[in-house]
Amino acid sequence: MVKLSQPKFSLGTAVITPDAAAALQRIGQSAWSLISQHIAGQWGQLEDEDKQANEDALIQGDRLFSSYLLNDGVTIVWCITEADRSSTCLLLPENY
Repeated sequence: MVKLSQPKFSLGTAVITPDAAAALQRIGQSAWSLISQHIAGQWGQLEDEDKQANEDALIQGDRLFSSYLLNDGVTIVWCITEADRSSTCLLLPENY
């Protein structure tokens, strides 16, 4: 569980694709477990340069991207917050 003291950015409207919702439900993992990491700036399984791109995006107002391996050890879920911070979407890579 991630404890948040202050989110790093606004999520806007949070949405989840049906496939991502089904994957999370299948293994009993909550969407909040991923979103809370995302807004805390814990970007998941990204290369260092991609993590740095997110840190830069926090300052420059660009899109934010995280990638998380679910508790089943197989399924990957992406979390994308739009540059204008109007929305955040949880989705499977194949839904992109």
